Amino acid sequence: MTSTLAEIKELNAIATSSNNSCSCRFCGTPLKHTLVDLGMSPLCESFLSVEQHNQMEPFYPLHVYVCDNCYLVQLEQYVSPDHIFTEYAYFSSYAVTWLQHAKAYTDLIVERFNLNSESHVVEVASNDGYLLQYFVEKNIPCLGIEPAANVAKVAIEKGVPTKVVFFGVESARRLVAEGKQADLLLGNNVLAQVPDINDFVAGMKILLKPDGVITMEFPHLMRLMEENQFDTIYHEHFSYFSWIATEKIFAAHGLTLFDVEELPTHGGSLRIYARHSEDDSKPISDRAIALKQRELDYGFTKMETYRNFAAQVEETKRKLLEFLIKVKREGKTVVGYGAPGKGNTLLNYCGIRTDFLDYTVDRNPYKHGKFLPGTHIPIYSPDKIAQTKPDYVLILPWNFKDEIMQQMAFIRDWGGQFLVPIPEVIVYP
Repeated sequence: MTSTLAEIKELNAIATSSNNSCSCRFCGTPLKHTLVDLGMSPLCESFLSVEQHNQMEPFYPLHVYVCDNCYLVQLEQYVSPDHIFTEYAYFSSYAVTWLQHAKAYTDLIVERFNLNSESHVVEVASNDGYLLQYFVEKNIPCLGIEPAANVAKVAIEKGVPTKVVFFGVESARRLVAEGKQADLLLGNNVLAQVPDINDFVAGMKILLKPDGVITMEFPHLMRLMEENQFDTIYHEHFSYFSWIATEKIFAAHGLTLFDVEELPTHGGSLRIYARHSEDDSKPISDRAIALKQRELDYGFTKMETYRNFAAQVEETKRKLLEFLIKVKREGKTVVGYGAPGKGNTLLNYCGIRTDFLDYTVDRNPYKHGKFLPGTHIPIYSPDKIAQTKPDYVLILPWNFKDEIMQQMAFIRDWGGQFLVPIPEVIVYP
């Protein structure tokens, strides 16, 4: 049964007044069930400068819970969003595959919903303008909302109008007062990064025009569990979504999910389509109904489904360490490619430091000369690989492995091989 917003507020009040400080961020139910405990880890995007290299780092638990009332999978919040996102090291435009994905989305959505120069598109967490630049090219008015000032600056320089602000009810009301309601309101890989999920979704309800459409993309919990993608768990990702949990959250705020696409991005994502619940012009699609049934069949409303995940995570750790110990004893060299958040979760959980990984490289110059959090592995330009000729390149952003193996194909000239750690260790010659 769908909870009402009043019921959610009541549950939140009960949770706040209780002695249990760990409560569901959506419905307020005390969290008692563990999906997986990855131990202690630093913030995955908190790269270290040379000056910080020998200073103390804060580590926080990566303990993932499942709510037995609404089935939202989540971490406790240990730091505020402004601490994480005010100065952010992730720039979307450095991934060519992601840019292609964004352009394809723009073409599809403009045609499907007949967007034109009279429409208004708003993207929440618009990053460096990687997506809205394609709406600008089509002369469709748009606005980016991005809390990280350093990233928003890049978008503005591209000609993408951007406001530096955290999105929620308050900012949505200000935008409406300025005449900025959205025909299309979108957010890619942001829903997971919102600690106050009720404030965020309520803000979308306010900002959306009466006949408008919301699209959101996020990694699908089913794929995370089926394919052992535990490294996508980190502090910046507060929640992990199934269709079932997402439908409950949106419904509580007067929004109905009416369609879905299953995407290959980030190891397997959902693109959900939402509308005002009172807008009956957009019927619920067959594929939305089918996906919900698949999740029910998978067991997402049964707690025992979640209990087996930890064992497969532990086995992946053992296999990766066994491989690295073996090749290092053979005198082989191993380096990393990429410095993504998922890579930092993997390396810290497995205890992989410079004793196993000499260094890593990244295309983003913002990270060059810095060190990975926790493991203190140095980050260089990709040119470093051609200079040192390692035996193995461990691809940390494995969701872009095809693109990376194509870019770095020259390592085969000296017999170098690629190593992908998820869903299990695979060597690509």
